[in-house]
Amino acid sequence: MSQELKDDLQHIRKMMEQSSRFISLNGLSGVVAGVVALAGAFVAYYILQKSSIDYFQDYSGATGVGVVTQLTLLAIVVLIAAVGLGILLTVNKTKKQGHKIWTSTTKKLLVALFVPLIFGGLFCLAAMYHGHFIIMAPLMLVFYGLALINAGRYTFSDIQNLGYCEAFLGVIAMFIPGYGLVFWALGFGVLHIVYGLLMYQKYR
Repeated sequence: MSQELKDDLQHIRKMMEQSSRFISLNGLSGVVAGVVALAGAFVAYYILQKSSIDYFQDYSGATGVGVVTQLTLLAIVVLIAAVGLGILLTVNKTKKQGHKIWTSTTKKLLVALFVPLIFGGLFCLAAMYHGHFIIMAPLMLVFYGLALINAGRYTFSDIQNLGYCEAFLGVIAMFIPGYGLVFWALGFGVLHIVYGLLMYQKYR
């Protein structure tokens, strides 16, 4: 096979990959999300300590309306900050590569990602409504992991691997009451940073 034919085949393969997968994810967005999540975990622990709640011993005490409200608002702020910065970094990378950010593949990726997240969020709200606060962090990890596994079909396979790790951590956390915040920090913080750095080195 001539070198020219090999080059043509590689070009065709690259074009097909670009049309079927979203390949502009920025690894640094994972690092940023991880740092934001870790900061959020430390603030959450501070809120609990300030309310005289020892999360590791008396986790049932975190059911007070004031504490739950503060933690919920904190979670919303962390989510907005992580997602917002992640989108900004990804858009910048897409522009530098000369690709379109809004394509049919992007739509499929977002649907695959947000359907499990939306239903998972509703499930978490139902658990919160019934006072099952102890399983909130594990549930978030599990549904987030499933969302990544689902969305990984339309982007790098590394995302699916991250999803399996997140879901696995969530399941483990279910069996260790009182350490949900620790697993939350490991999943949304440490794992994001590790995978973000690996993806940045691999796909930059």
